[in-house]
Amino acid sequence: MFNADLNIFSLSNKVALVTGASRGLGRAIALGLAKAGAKVICSSSSVSGCDETLKEIKALGQEAISISADLNDSDSVIALAENAIKWQGRVDILVNNGGTIARFPAVDFPEEEWLKVINVNLNSAFLLSRLVGKQMIANQQGKIINIASMLSYSGGITVPAYTASKHGIAGVTKALANEWASQNIQVNAIAPGYFRTDNTQALQDNPERNSDIQKRIPSGEWGEPEQLAGAAVFLASAASDYVNGHILAVDGGWLAR
Repeated sequence: MFNADLNIFSLSNKVALVTGASRGLGRAIALGLAKAGAKVICSSSSVSGCDETLKEIKALGQEAISISADLNDSDSVIALAENAIKWQGRVDILVNNGGTIARFPAVDFPEEEWLKVINVNLNSAFLLSRLVGKQMIANQQGKIINIASMLSYSGGITVPAYTASKHGIAGVTKALANEWASQNIQVNAIAPGYFRTDNTQALQDNPERNSDIQKRIPSGEWGEPEQLAGAAVFLASAASDYVNGHILAVDGGWLAR
């Protein structure tokens, strides 16, 4: 009889950096990693943005700090990586969750919005992965989890920059997995389905789109951010040591329809 060793899901003594940890999916992931035993560095664009997340993590008896960073600015991203590594001398788990979205018809899409979305969602994730990945290679171990999207698979409507960035995230995930697998580093992505977050508020508020989305999800319900935490813990733990370059859809069955 198979006896499961649940210790392979433990993140005890691991150090995790989660961007976009102030609310929504990032907050839920940070809390999930902390509950599994990780020490968590929470990052958001505002200095006090992660205060509530920190409070909840510390209430669990876990260590956590916050480091603010503007993911639209490469110097700020570099400083985030350096300060995160400095806290405990290493980062074992990197979750590239921080992101933004802009909604305009393609013919009217402002160039500055395009550049901002690509910088925040894609360029910062690659830069953080490169900087933290160098330290992971030196330590011969590490886990990188990128947050992809259902729009890593399809085109969407009025969100061309977001779609491009999330297709890019899927590609970068596979590229880094190919290069770093031999260094005992696993690079994977989670593609969330339709979750109740600030980023999807416009869809939730649109009666027609909301109805269409609910009809396609087999359960008929939007996901709640806490339902993403288990997938993150799995990909951050030893349980996923032979999972690499994978895009894990956590979508309530959206893609199955």
